[in-house]
Amino acid sequence: MAKVIIIGAGGVGGVVAHKCAQLPAVFSDILLASRSEDKCVAIAADIERMQGRVIRTAQVDADNVPELTALLEAERPDLVINVALPYQDLHIMDACLAAGVDYLDTANYEPLDTAKFEYKWQWAYREKFERAGLMALLGSGFDPGATNVFTAWIAKHHFDEIHTLDIIDVNGGNHGYPFATNFNPEINIREVTAECRHFENGEFVATPAMSEKMEFTCPEGVGTYNIYRMYHEELESLVVNFPTLKKAQFWMSFGDSYLKHLEVLGNVGMTGIEPVEFQGQQIVPIQFLKALLPDPASLGPRTVGKTCIGCVVTGIKDGVEKTVYVYQVKDHQDCYKEVQSQAISYTTGVPAMIGAKMMLEGIWKKPGVWNMEQMDPDPFMADLNKYGLPWTVIEDYKL
Repeated sequence: MAKVIIIGAGGVGGVVAHKCAQLPAVFSDILLASRSEDKCVAIAADIERMQGRVIRTAQVDADNVPELTALLEAERPDLVINVALPYQDLHIMDACLAAGVDYLDTANYEPLDTAKFEYKWQWAYREKFERAGLMALLGSGFDPGATNVFTAWIAKHHFDEIHTLDIIDVNGGNHGYPFATNFNPEINIREVTAECRHFENGEFVATPAMSEKMEFTCPEGVGTYNIYRMYHEELESLVVNFPTLKKAQFWMSFGDSYLKHLEVLGNVGMTGIEPVEFQGQQIVPIQFLKALLPDPASLGPRTVGKTCIGCVVTGIKDGVEKTVYVYQVKDHQDCYKEVQSQAISYTTGVPAMIGAKMMLEGIWKKPGVWNMEQMDPDPFMADLNKYGLPWTVIEDYKL
């Protein structure tokens, strides 16, 4: 029986709140907080209607460390689940340290003024959390998150050492809009347009964004898609924690319409992150674009199709080379029926709940700052099967 505060009331925050509400034996007291409390209230109403649970709500500015600290000190939660913007990670970690509360997030810190995804800022908090006797679990979403655990589980059960890793994220869904993003548009577009980096022969190699692609056929009839190599944050921790890796890459699917719209928006400056002056005001183009695009949380009822996300790993077992593929397929409409969400938010929110459950039950519990693959993968993998994200393993897979 534990109290949690969930910070963030977007699509993922809604899923986390729903999934926590489904487990009253673990999450006995849930407070959903955001800068916009009206969003929290709407989610709470859905949860009461669909899950039969009453959760509390609050207004808080996660960028205001004293204000957030005061909320944490007043509520004394066992854990903060951070599903706010990546820009706010360090502020929320500071508040957790000040109030003596454990911390979990789903995406690494990113400076507001630089499209730079790195763990170094959060890893720098290791000693602070150790001294305080607190735990911070980083990246407990799907990718990062479940993909890190997939890698750890594969390495533990199928290999003596792993040599290559390909993380493949396919969204075979269709929301019917000419252009929309499946999670926060600002974060999504910054991520996609950033310089690509993959790991090879002991170092990260930079290439232009979206410059490498291949065709990939998903299992279970999800379909065949073009996938593009891009940088994703879990590569940074995985190559540290699995030093036998010789090459590690991340791939994501994109449709032609999405890419064409993105190209045009980039050409006219709408994806820029530097402020520009307009009619006497400073505006950031990508933030203005975000205001024009559909809210990802609104895509659930109209999105059809499935996601397919997994890890292809090669390596050595008993002196023999082999390849193993672990993946998860989720139907968008199944997610909407359960928690009023499309599958992108669902596949991020469920691992956040499971990571929180691991911490609150003491299964994953040690002071410091940790990435997902540093924990025992087995109980997390079991809970993925139990709480909505069943996975499949294919041995002797050919990519």
